[in-house]
Amino acid sequence: MTDSAPIPLSDPPPQKTESKQFKREKHDVHGWVVLDKPKGMTSTHAVGAVKRLFKAKRAGHAGTLDPLASGCLPIALGEATKTVPFVMDSRKIYRFTVRWGEERDTDDADGRVAANSDQRPTPAAINALFSQFTGTILQVPPCYSAVKIEGERAYDLARDGASVTLEARPVDIHRLELIDLPDPDHAEFSAECGKGTYVRALARDMGRALGCYGHIEALRRVAVGSLAENELISLELLTSMCHRAAAGEGDLAEALLPVETALDDIPALAVSRADAARLQRGQTVLLRGRDAPIFHGMVYVTVSGQLVALSEVDRGEIVPKRVFNLAGLQGSRSRRKGSDDVARNQPQG
Repeated sequence: MTDSAPIPLSDPPPQKTESKQFKREKHDVHGWVVLDKPKGMTSTHAVGAVKRLFKAKRAGHAGTLDPLASGCLPIALGEATKTVPFVMDSRKIYRFTVRWGEERDTDDADGRVAANSDQRPTPAAINALFSQFTGTILQVPPCYSAVKIEGERAYDLARDGASVTLEARPVDIHRLELIDLPDPDHAEFSAECGKGTYVRALARDMGRALGCYGHIEALRRVAVGSLAENELISLELLTSMCHRAAAGEGDLAEALLPVETALDDIPALAVSRADAARLQRGQTVLLRGRDAPIFHGMVYVTVSGQLVALSEVDRGEIVPKRVFNLAGLQGSRSRRKGSDDVARNQPQG
């Protein structure tokens, strides 16, 4: 009689297999992409797409564009994120189309009709408005906006059906021009605005003042500070450039503007390698010699043409405020000469 194998009382426990989670390789990439954001894409989605293309560790944008809007969306990668406030404080230039006869709850074409009118404005009536809507004015942001109310975004409250009441706040509109009247229902404008201005609210308020209502039908941002239309790059072209660079057929740095692009209106100050090392350690540097600059304020410091730090000159000393570590890929794309229709970086008070 032979021995038989023992009969298992239960199924054997499953074998443990190691799950390997794919981790995307990330690189140190530093510079600016001036994206021509397409209509229908959120600014957050656009930043994510650019970040993935460059496999960058950090990314952020310098001013939200609504999904309905297209145009200039400056995106900072790596150490350029430290310079975002200098771009966000710049003037913006917009071209936009207002549809008369309807006010919508979002103040743009994506919303529901909230009020309507059969009245249509004359060119003279529109031009007569501009004195009311230029300079420093009080503006109530749209209910569907990112303004916070007791910690909640206004657009989240509005989407949940809550009643949203926002306070008027001062904004600067430096220029407002009527460009075209293609038909009685539409008017095309150009505006140069300061930080925090909502073009949707501008269209809404002009419609109310004219007694005919109105909302944004098309919106394009053509400039943010010194970053204008001639600097824009489409997502399609950027994707192609990144794929070619990955195949060894191009230089990815050519798709990026340098970090210091954001610092156009800040004086540059060159220092020695020894002084640069002190600043990078967070130490102050004494300005010495007959040729030492005599002024007070913010500067960006370089050594051999390389950005080292954002610093404040105070009482003959360079005091570092933000230090840059530009190891990795740096933007090397040259600035393009633009037209006269460019808003220079002018911080808004």
